[in-house]
Amino acid sequence: MKSGTQFRTIVLSDIHLGTAGSKAKEATEFLRNYSCQRLILNGDIIDGWQLKQYGTWKKKHTAFFKTVLKQIVHYDTKVIYLRGNHDDFLDQVMPLRVGKNFSIRKDYTLTSGHRRFYVTHGDVFDSITSHMKWLAYLGDIGYTFLLWVNKFYNQYRRWQGKPYYSLSQQVKSRIKKAVSYISDYEQKLTELARARGCDGVICGHIHQPAIRDFDGISYMNSGDWVESLSALVEDHTGNWSLLYYTSDLSSDDEGAVEKESSKLARKADGEGSFVA
Repeated sequence: MKSGTQFRTIVLSDIHLGTAGSKAKEATEFLRNYSCQRLILNGDIIDGWQLKQYGTWKKKHTAFFKTVLKQIVHYDTKVIYLRGNHDDFLDQVMPLRVGKNFSIRKDYTLTSGHRRFYVTHGDVFDSITSHMKWLAYLGDIGYTFLLWVNKFYNQYRRWQGKPYYSLSQQVKSRIKKAVSYISDYEQKLTELARARGCDGVICGHIHQPAIRDFDGISYMNSGDWVESLSALVEDHTGNWSLLYYTSDLSSDDEGAVEKESSKLARKADGEGSFVA
């Protein structure tokens, strides 16, 4: 690896390229500002479901992969693309290795200091996605509609001088079953990590960035680039943190990146940082 990279590892998931809700420009700008030795694209990077129906592929979506290639060229970055449920078309080609620095896989085991993390998109425990795909497609349509409403609602809020407000995040946080699903999801994935002899799990899928601890097993979720605009990063001493892209921190239109500050201290909502 070339020296000078800002992070040892960056984990991005759920960018959903090809959809109207994807914050592709922001994800690209994030990678232009940060370099790493190892980049993990943890599923749902391309949204094959919507591209088959009503999604469109644009230049800004291609620009993201061009930036990934620049990371490989400039920093000798190792890129691991893990298959998610929305990019399940990758099943036809995995496992695939292109050169020494790019591979497509189902899952991955990452060594961080003296700890081992099981890295998976996370849909393995989503029975709806796995066994009732028609219902998952229906839910995807509803989610897309909510994002569409959210877009116009926030245009109105900007006109009033108010900050961004995520309707879909609020809906999920207020529905008891959704909260219960998230809790079960987190616990099941930590159990899977324990069964695989790992010290923690790194996932995405549910669009809920978090760093938590379950009975000594670390749970880390990188969030998404539809609403949260977040990523997991590991520095060169093994510290893990969440990074958020926030446009209101910059004087230009490209935005800025804000780092989640606390380490080891757990916040009230369970998010924080983890020292590996």
